[in-house]
Amino acid sequence: MTEGLMEIDDANFESQVLQAEKPTLVDFWAPWCGPCRAIAPVVEELAKKFGNRMTFAKCNVDDSPITPVKYGIKAIPTLLLFKEGQLAGQLTGMTDRTKLEAAIENVL
Repeated sequence: MTEGLMEIDDANFESQVLQAEKPTLVDFWAPWCGPCRAIAPVVEELAKKFGNRMTFAKCNVDDSPITPVKYGIKAIPTLLLFKEGQLAGQLTGMTDRTKLEAAIENVL
């Protein structure tokens, strides 16, 4: 697992994300998804930058199909931002760093 990024699955989503003390960004991805692989280094950089104020996690949609359906995710990559157990932001598709950073700042 990449440093600074937690692996999230259907079993621990509620405890690790919805009950988290800090805001959480969850990257919904799959190993076969090109844009998912392209955005991963950006998410990792931002995890280093904001990791003391926000938790960063990845959820493989192939391994955990329930959570993406629950949040209406139809395309990947999708990045969901949670704060105090509530969905606070969503970015779908290949997103540039500036837009992603702005979304993070907005939740913080």
